[in-house]
Amino acid sequence: MKIIINGNKKEFKSDMTLLEILKELSLEDKVMAAALNTQIVKQNEWDSCVIKDLDKLELLDFVGGG
Repeated sequence: MKIIINGNKKEFKSDMTLLEILKELSLEDKVMAAALNTQIVKQNEWDSCVIKDLDKLELLDFVGGG
């Protein structure tokens, strides 16, 4: 399965949830928000949100600054 994450093409096994992808990328503790095909996915839905071939995923982390 090929998906686009933050504009970069990545390849994964098929039938993965958003949470499984985050764990595979070692990002589960860093990502604060996710959007799948421009739709926000709430954190409590990450373990049930199945990512499909050619989906577009945006992962956001909030950084403080000054």
